Amino acid sequence: MNYNFEPMNKDHEKDVMEIFNYYIENSFAAYPESKLPDQFFAKFLEVGLVYPSYVIKDNNRIIGFCMLRPYNPFPVFKETAEITYFIHKDYTGKGIGLMALGILEESARKMGIKKVMADISSENARSIKFHQNNGFEVCGIFSDVGKKFDKHFSVIWMEKEL
Repeated sequence: MNYNFEPMNKDHEKDVMEIFNYYIENSFAAYPESKLPDQFFAKFLEVGLVYPSYVIKDNNRIIGFCMLRPYNPFPVFKETAEITYFIHKDYTGKGIGLMALGILEESARKMGIKKVMADISSENARSIKFHQNNGFEVCGIFSDVGKKFDKHFSVIWMEKEL
């Protein structure tokens, strides 16, 4: 398989939102409780003005997206970024997340970012394990701060030094 990473732009709106909305409606990986309108994509593009954001393609099909975003908007936190990736459900487990992590880490280093953070639902065991297997360590747990699908969940913060 030949996966390509391309800078995210307005032409990717429909496909990116379709992938994101799948995770909203079917998992704890994305926090909103109900599907978001395609117009929400503008928020992703806004982050992409300063931080790298990519769509992931298999030939010409968008199969995921990934991005860095500010951990906190104040300049004192400019060496720390939060990492995000969502891979189409039919493409998980194929090493694409690892490729996305590598590209984002490389982009982060070029920006002078020294630490990346991941904010993960306690109900997303697969993501927690992925991050642990790739050098992230748990640095904080906010217990029972969310409720989705009538189930309370905690937020696990993980960090990795670059």
